[in-house]
Amino acid sequence: MLNIAICDDEKYFRHEINGILIPYLNEKGMVHSIDAFESGEEFVLQGIEMLKYNVVFLDINMDRMDGLETARKIREYSSDIFIVFVTAYIDYTLEGYKVDAIRYILKNNNTLKNAVEECMDAIFAKMNYSVDKIEFEFLEGTKSISLDRILYIESNLHKLFFYIMEDSLKKYSLYMTLDELEGKLSCERFLRIHQSYLVNISHVGKVVRYSLFTDNGTELSIPKARFKEVQKAVAEYKGAI
Repeated sequence: MLNIAICDDEKYFRHEINGILIPYLNEKGMVHSIDAFESGEEFVLQGIEMLKYNVVFLDINMDRMDGLETARKIREYSSDIFIVFVTAYIDYTLEGYKVDAIRYILKNNNTLKNAVEECMDAIFAKMNYSVDKIEFEFLEGTKSISLDRILYIESNLHKLFFYIMEDSLKKYSLYMTLDELEGKLSCERFLRIHQSYLVNISHVGKVVRYSLFTDNGTELSIPKARFKEVQKAVAEYKGAI
């Protein structure tokens, strides 16, 4: 999951950047979440919760707490978050170096789309982020699916049902066993929690006694014999990210 924040006191530019990012990320097959903030104060009031964001687009020229001060607060918590300054004036370069901003983007309608997309390309290159895709012959038709978008797979009545995050949660099916599918998928990314369920571990919200909740709130049962193994695998994954 890629988490992005847009912090700008102008609603128009929050909307514009969001409107550029969504089709760009969808085309890349990346599961993402984008949150908007109206001020630097609103963003930094999250405290340690700021750490969930991979990328922050910051307007420099905000009232009260400007983008530079907001960036300094971010850096008190993390040196890993990618900071992108969005500004009408390109005269803050030296200050930007001090907070390790990856890009300055001008608020110019003619260049904004290309600048945001080029910036995201550069960020993904630095993150060494790649999207794994695999083609499936679903009964509903052949589709090339980003593995990041698979929430979980269920085995039922000799079929596999794929629950995939698109514009909404979609369900696709094919004839295959879960054992056969496990051989095709990354064992590090998918976790067998039940004879009938294979779950994308990056979309696990929480594990409670004999149940797993995906990050969209779906509850899946875990047999008692597998519970400790599943609990340990999820804890180790969350501790590593």
